[in-house]
Amino acid sequence: MKFSLNRLMASSIAALMLISSSAYAQEKSIVLSSTTSTEQSGLFGFILPIFKMKSGIDVKVVAVGTGQALDIGRRGDADVVFVHDKPAEEKFVAEGFATKRTEVMYNDFVLIGPKSDPAKIGGGKDIKVAFQKIATAQAPFVSRGDKSGTHAAELRYWKDAAVTVAPSAWYKETGSGMGPALNTASAMNGYILADRATWLSFKNRGDLTILVQGDPKLFNQYGVMLVSPTKFPHVKKAEGQEFIDWITSKNGQDVIASYQIGGEQLFFPNAKK
Repeated sequence: MKFSLNRLMASSIAALMLISSSAYAQEKSIVLSSTTSTEQSGLFGFILPIFKMKSGIDVKVVAVGTGQALDIGRRGDADVVFVHDKPAEEKFVAEGFATKRTEVMYNDFVLIGPKSDPAKIGGGKDIKVAFQKIATAQAPFVSRGDKSGTHAAELRYWKDAAVTVAPSAWYKETGSGMGPALNTASAMNGYILADRATWLSFKNRGDLTILVQGDPKLFNQYGVMLVSPTKFPHVKKAEGQEFIDWITSKNGQDVIASYQIGGEQLFFPNAKK
């Protein structure tokens, strides 16, 4: 009797292991390389469980600067890229690493600084003038310096302002994501360009506040691309496309629009219908 019971238990365990192994093999997932702003703002934590519930697809996010996110795609180490630097995204497509770029949502950049505002830029709506005043005052400015979409935008604004920047006593590069860079600015009481979503979710503000906003040049567009399965046959084309189709669908766009912090909407869907 004991021998039979042991055999029965062994058979049951083997059956459970087989079922578990089969379920694991059938689990669907994709790797999404994206920006720190979509991760640190809490957006992915809000929308991805909803997508998984609808599709059964687990999305594994690698959150880095846009430049690094695109490089991950160039190596074939991601199935989908979701970033915010349109010129760099269009180059990615032109190089054949994706066949199409689809716009998903937008928000804006804001220029943050100390309430004491030594460069006297508070209340302005012209980012070019603000950057010129910061440079003239040589007021502390923190740059991400990480080839992210935010960093690329910042460099465009310096160029528009006819200011050449390099690491110096007043211009500091962190080489880090938006959250850590904001922490540095808070500690230094310095100016910093940030995406509004990360700023709204940022807790360690210290004496920092929004000083410049509303310039059309501060518009911040996000796009999504399926990494080319022609270049990289291992790319999960069906699952990756399902994610793109969902996030640009009415349901996905409504979910993005519903994400708020303190009653304020962080991202505004604008996928073309």
